[in-house]
Amino acid sequence: MSADATSASLLERLAATSDAGAWQRLVDIYTPLIRGWLLRHAVQDADCSDLVQEVLAVVTRKLPAFQHNQRRGAFRSWLRAITTNCLRDFWKARRYRPRATGDSDFQDVLAQMEDPASGVSRLWDQEHDRHVTRKLLELLQPQFEPRTWTAFVKVAVEGADADRVAAELKMTVNAVWIAKSRVLARLRQEASGLIE
Repeated sequence: MSADATSASLLERLAATSDAGAWQRLVDIYTPLIRGWLLRHAVQDADCSDLVQEVLAVVTRKLPAFQHNQRRGAFRSWLRAITTNCLRDFWKARRYRPRATGDSDFQDVLAQMEDPASGVSRLWDQEHDRHVTRKLLELLQPQFEPRTWTAFVKVAVEGADADRVAAELKMTVNAVWIAKSRVLARLRQEASGLIE
């Protein structure tokens, strides 16, 4: 990835260019998340891949016009709305009445997915943020030296003491904090607009 490609968030690169690498990154990040949600909402495995492709096709068509309103979660809410609409269209096109999930019927599930204050929407938000963070970290790892990455994981993810990590990795404590800071800065940059 070039320096220019890393200077903007993934969302900014997607909206501004036809960068095939950025689009592939979006697909790699979001396909498993969307697939998991669709499978939980009465979409059979045989139909799921087509529906995921439909969601991503809508995102591709509409992303250049997407206006981030600077509110936390704007992109994930927009993506949830697209996923919900594609799911509704899928069910209508097949005149399919999915079996109710839990105590809710079909219309209630859709209404909960559309309501930003519902438990279903809050769950989407939580899962989205965890999933996107995990996937972005996987994609960013090759950009860092192994020792830098290990220091970051031990301190930021595992919560290990920086002094212990420094001794274990034969680094200074300051170098451990710098490693953590560098990875987090890169993660924030890449995730800008997707999570926040």
